[in-house]
Amino acid sequence: MRPDPTPAGDSVAAEIDAWISQMADADPVTEAARQRIGRISRLFEHLLADVATANDLTPGDWTALSALQRSGPPYERTPKQLADELGVTAGTMSVRIDRLSKAGLVEPVPAVDGRSRPVRLTELGRRRWSQATRDRTTRERRLLTDALASDDLDQLNRLLARLLARLEDEFGPAPRHQQAR
Repeated sequence: MRPDPTPAGDSVAAEIDAWISQMADADPVTEAARQRIGRISRLFEHLLADVATANDLTPGDWTALSALQRSGPPYERTPKQLADELGVTAGTMSVRIDRLSKAGLVEPVPAVDGRSRPVRLTELGRRRWSQATRDRTTRERRLLTDALASDDLDQLNRLLARLLARLEDEFGPAPRHQQAR
């Protein structure tokens, strides 16, 4: 016997029967899981946008600062490296770098090869990134621990890891960031 696809009183539970009635061959349990994963992902993106705004950043600016922070000392990358890592166009990256530079969060550094001028995360940029990241992780931890006991969260991570591994077997590695459209 398959489990009930609507065990929780969430938005999927409220809509799944109507959806399934219009999808002749859909499995309700699979569809409910897919819908929940997608909605959770979109809500986490909403949380990121809220935290970015509260820290006077755009979500795109924050991802650029994150890429620079992850690069390790001296926290610098060329615009092309950043654009490639974040999956955005050179033009989009140029606009972000300009905005971050004007805000004092990144600074240009001399190019080693004379071509593309790298940018470096400034101390202010590192502090702003750290505060936004602290705010994000605190909110995420609170949301997750309000909804799930520690053992449940461990089990969820194991289940999601298995699902992600299967999807990556089928489609290749998942992109780290949402790709530019």
